[in-house]
Amino acid sequence: MTLTTTHLADPSHASPLGKATEYQSHYAPELLYPIPRQLKRSELGITDANLPFVGEDLWNAYELSWLNPKGKPVVAVGTFRVPANSPNLIESKSFKLYLNSFNQSSFDNIAAVSATMSRDLSAAAGSPVVVALEPLSASPVASIGTPDGILLDELDITCDRYQPEPALLTTLPGENVEETLYSHLLKSNCLVTGQPDWAMVVIRYRGKPIDRAGLLRYIVSFRNHNEFHEQCVERIFSDIRAHCQPEVLAVHARYTRRGGLDINPFRSTGDYAPPDNTREIRQ
Repeated sequence: MTLTTTHLADPSHASPLGKATEYQSHYAPELLYPIPRQLKRSELGITDANLPFVGEDLWNAYELSWLNPKGKPVVAVGTFRVPANSPNLIESKSFKLYLNSFNQSSFDNIAAVSATMSRDLSAAAGSPVVVALEPLSASPVASIGTPDGILLDELDITCDRYQPEPALLTTLPGENVEETLYSHLLKSNCLVTGQPDWAMVVIRYRGKPIDRAGLLRYIVSFRNHNEFHEQCVERIFSDIRAHCQPEVLAVHARYTRRGGLDINPFRSTGDYAPPDNTREIRQ
């Protein structure tokens, strides 16, 4: 798909997000709708040519099916890893519609499905996308848990900011620390539809101690903010980096699934590897 200048000015133009859509049940790669990441990164002073982070967007798909050569359905779950340095993110509803287009399409085996999806998603993202599919007949196992860190949510704070407020981020005097802080209170809204998006956010860093009350108030301040999942995580990363100046930093969010998909962006200075695929309870 070629993005026009209209697409660049308005990511929702021609996107299926927020619009009534007739589902296609036969393979249709043209349904994928890429959106340039640079559109929102420019607001943060980030350029694709000089990214301050590495990372990935990990998607989990729970509604995958196609037909084998005899017309018998196969059902599976899948993971898709889109590199953070890809020029495009993939709009979530278009991703869902694309996956549903496999429902009445016949493939020789799961390897053929995986190769097809990898090819199409890589073309949309503009960089190689890693695809892993597991048929339910193989009894795949998923884990649900919480990070090995400090939960912020029981702090007794007053909240009165519901748009991102980076000035809430400060550090405390003292020796450098290395710690993991997390919260279930992140809520933002879809950039196009305004529908709520719920997530757990995890911040791991080494540097001057971050004021935890201020950090939690900052996380809550996203409550009325309209932005895609990937963009929220990059904003959080950039604000913490600018206002707290940690030596190393990683920000990870696990968003509640919608339409059979969840999105889990991870951004790091490169000193921390991506976490495993342990789900948040709401996923």
